[in-house]
Order: sequence, then structure tokens, then C-alpha cells
Amino acid sequence: MEKQIITEGMHIQDEWFKKANSSMTLEKFLEFFRHLSEDYVHDYGTVCHAMAAIAVAAMWAFNKSEGARGGITGFQAGCVMWDVIRHMNYENNKCGLRLIDMDDLLYPQYEYKFCSISSDTWEAVKKEAQNRLSERSTAHPDVVAHWKSIVNGEIPFGLRVED
Repeated sequence: MEKQIITEGMHIQDEWFKKANSSMTLEKFLEFFRHLSEDYVHDYGTVCHAMAAIAVAAMWAFNKSEGARGGITGFQAGCVMWDVIRHMNYENNKCGLRLIDMDDLLYPQYEYKFCSISSDTWEAVKKEAQNRLSERSTAHPDVVAHWKSIVNGEIPFGLRVED
């Protein structure tokens, strides 16, 4: 079978994500993986969507397996998401990560999500600023000044420290 040349603009990935859902089984997954990896010539964007759809499908298939002990909770799914994010892009992160749902801008009770950091994060940022001052002599002078201000206790960007 000849591979189909696809582009992100074709939106074929929308169908992949519809299939990569809670009905995925190991048997379906293996064919899904084969289809996405062998039936297309991916472009720069579609290869990313294919990898994400395969990852989501694999998680759903595993969730139905005996090894998942009956499936995971929503809380556990959040832990899985953070593991994926940390291990794909942020293995060297020292100060923490935050995912913000911008829909929360519609609700006044979520103001704290957009203008504050926790005291634990603030302490980690100060420690990392000190480490970078000690280890790097080639940073831009504006960056060095910023690190020094953090070490001196100046909270950047108008943020507040709250718990």
C-alpha cells in the first residue's frame, strides 16, 4: 500500500484523537500504531500529533489491562500527565511547573493562579538563581541582574508569594 502524504492542514489528526479514547484495547492499539507509523508520510506537524495520539491510545489501552488493576482515577491521570510532561520536555526543571487553564480567567475566584506563586516555588527559584550566579559567568548582564534581584528577595513580574 502506498503511503498517504499528509499535512497538518488536512486535520486528519482529529480522527486519530477520536480513536485514541477509552475504548482502546491492546489489540486495537497495535493496529493504530501500525497505521499511524506506516500508512502516512508525515509533515513537521502531523508527526507530533501522531506521537501524541499514539501515547494517549497506549495509556487508554494500558488502563484496560490487568496490570492497571481496574483502571486509574482522575487524580492518577493527572500524575501520568505530569510524568509525561516532565520526561518529554522538562527533565532538568529545578523550580517546578504549572499548567494554567486559561478558561479560569473567566472566574474571579481563580485570580491567584495568574498573579501568585507558592512559597515552595519562590524558595526553589531563589536557590536556582543563586546556583546560576555561582555556575555561569557568560549570561547576559540583564539576566545576571535579574538573578541577583531574585537572590536579594525581589519577587519578579509583579507576582505575590501565597500558599
